[in-house]
Amino acid sequence: MYVAHLSLTDFRNYATVELDLEPGVTVFLGQNGQGKTNLVEAVGYLATLGSHRVPYDAPLVRADATRAIVRGDVVRDARHALIELEVTPGRTNRARLNRSPVSRPRDVLGVLRTVLFAPEDLALVKGDPDTRRRFLDELLVARAPRLSGVRQDYDRVLRQRNTLLKTAAQASSGALRTLDAWDSHLARLSGEILAARLATIELLRPLVAKAYAHVSPTQEEVRLDYRSSADLGDQVTAAALADDVTAALAERRDEEVRRGVSLVGPHRDDVVLSLGEFPAKGYASHGESWSVALALRLAAYDLLCSDGGEPVLILDDVFAELDAGRRRRLAGLVAGAEQVLVTAAVAEDVPEQLAGARYVVAEGRVDRADRAA
Repeated sequence: MYVAHLSLTDFRNYATVELDLEPGVTVFLGQNGQGKTNLVEAVGYLATLGSHRVPYDAPLVRADATRAIVRGDVVRDARHALIELEVTPGRTNRARLNRSPVSRPRDVLGVLRTVLFAPEDLALVKGDPDTRRRFLDELLVARAPRLSGVRQDYDRVLRQRNTLLKTAAQASSGALRTLDAWDSHLARLSGEILAARLATIELLRPLVAKAYAHVSPTQEEVRLDYRSSADLGDQVTAAALADDVTAALAERRDEEVRRGVSLVGPHRDDVVLSLGEFPAKGYASHGESWSVALALRLAAYDLLCSDGGEPVLILDDVFAELDAGRRRRLAGLVAGAEQVLVTAAVAEDVPEQLAGARYVVAEGRVDRADRAA
């Protein structure tokens, strides 16, 4: 799998860009603020319908423009697929696949798969639980795009339930019976999400341990554990997990009504990362934290490869954050991927193993430089 052509209109700082790409390594060189990250952000957006830098779409549209267009020609098994996304803040985004409109943008999910490394990845270890939940859920959707709809349904039910809880303390018994109905919806959707998350955690565990050993040779092992807001039993089917959530909702009903917020469900869960016997958050050094974050991304890449269809690897200004040893080991692990897109401020930040096509990015222009030796 690789992106053969990227086309942007009014995306970030670009009025227009037409960029031919190819398999192998492509490096975008440019000083900060020139737009190199915007290029790989657009590729990631084609795959995930989201940005790794901002949680909403408005910053993606160029100043004074009303919408942005992102197009990508994706090649998989020698077959081309054209993804077109129209990003309009404040309105519903639109999507086309092979020039035909699709009913929902999420219908293009799965056509392109990416794994992105970025400086923000340090938050996977040091940040709040929502960062780790997002990492896990993006991986779920990449593997099974239908789960995007399950997540959206869950978010909708959660909003409705929270709205009801805010007034439940003064509500009538009829309103509380309505809350029972929302509990049923929330538990059912929770069961589906939890089943997928737990299965993915089991698959990731050995892959993360292996990747960490490669990136940072050490005697300590990295471990992943899932911490749920519900008391989960031994059965991990969606139905059994829904029952566990139902029981937890009943147990905490009074507290939820008093506080006016949902306290049970996947939105309250966490992925706990440990180094040896200690939690990585608060215990791991800066270098160890980076190694854990890299191991998570490498494990995601390996898992997607095992599903069939090697994802595009994106390394966004990540080498500047690493010491020489980690740079070299990471480059050695990813150099053989079908397509690797790298951004860097200076050429010296890019390890020699990542030789390939190079572009210079400056003042909204993207110009091909001589091929690296």
